Amino acid sequence: MRRFSAHMVYVAVVLPLLCGCRKDLCYDHESHSFSVKTDVAASWEQEWERTYAVDWEQEWNAAWRRGYDELRPEVSEGIRGVVYNPDGRFVENNLPAEGGRLPMSEGVHSLLFYNNDTEYIVFSGLSASATATATTRTLTRSGFKELHGDERTVNPPDMLYGCYMEEHFAERTLEAVELPVVMRPLTYTYLIRYEFRKGVKYVALARGALAGMAESVYLKDGHTGPEAATVMFDCTVEDFGAEAQVQSFGVPDYPGDHYVRGGEDERRYSLNLEVRMRNGKFKTFEFDVTGQVKGQPRGGVIVVKGLEISDEEGGGVGGGFDVDVDGWGDYVDIPVPIG
Repeated sequence: MRRFSAHMVYVAVVLPLLCGCRKDLCYDHESHSFSVKTDVAASWEQEWERTYAVDWEQEWNAAWRRGYDELRPEVSEGIRGVVYNPDGRFVENNLPAEGGRLPMSEGVHSLLFYNNDTEYIVFSGLSASATATATTRTLTRSGFKELHGDERTVNPPDMLYGCYMEEHFAERTLEAVELPVVMRPLTYTYLIRYEFRKGVKYVALARGALAGMAESVYLKDGHTGPEAATVMFDCTVEDFGAEAQVQSFGVPDYPGDHYVRGGEDERRYSLNLEVRMRNGKFKTFEFDVTGQVKGQPRGGVIVVKGLEISDEEGGGVGGGFDVDVDGWGDYVDIPVPIG
């Protein structure tokens, strides 16, 4: 029988341990080796408007049903990171909302980030950071009278955040390198209030449209394209009239050489309200809100006042009207991206 000495047993046990992988000596595993380890640390700027003509946070009307902070957007569910390589190729990866490891090769890259949980936004031109844009889907409404005849009618965009870095040098390191990323809004909210002077008691359903707004936004720097679109939306019926929170890319071509804040440029902005009364009849209101929108190119508050429904218009069939009956005219969502 072959005998093993205590010394031989000791060598047999210790030798594999010496050959094993220690964290500070082993370079076979990516997390312990010299490699590119970029960890995105995301933060979110939850702003719904940019102060221009009015500082709404300071001038907020306490009598309004919603407070200023209630309009702040939620943090999105996740992030898409696009890594642009020097050779012209790009790679996309999804990260959780707080960030995480973003794979990339060693060298200088451009990085683009946007939230990946949108439903109605259509992205295009992502093969290059300069052409990466977001728009929204076409939306039609039966019986709608166009406010600006040459504009596409669209769904309000989802909340969109973005961040762009022109140059990020990724180098091989032993420890992970934290990359702070601030996700800033690319869509903004308009709180629209339709204030009635008379006859709000007759209103059963309400919806509106805001014409002249930007059709697209560039993800790289947040400037909007020159084309305009009409954003269509539903309203809630309130004791004062009707109200809506409408998300938009803001005004077209902003900031840009063709936009003069508060100036006399040729762009016009129109607001529509269509109500269905409790007697089953319809009434449409139209407003020129150019002055209000020009002073608020990226979100804010739009108020129109003095709306009326006479007793003759609202009378007739009374409270038995079913607000869910057919005939209101549905929106039709048409998923056609801009080319």
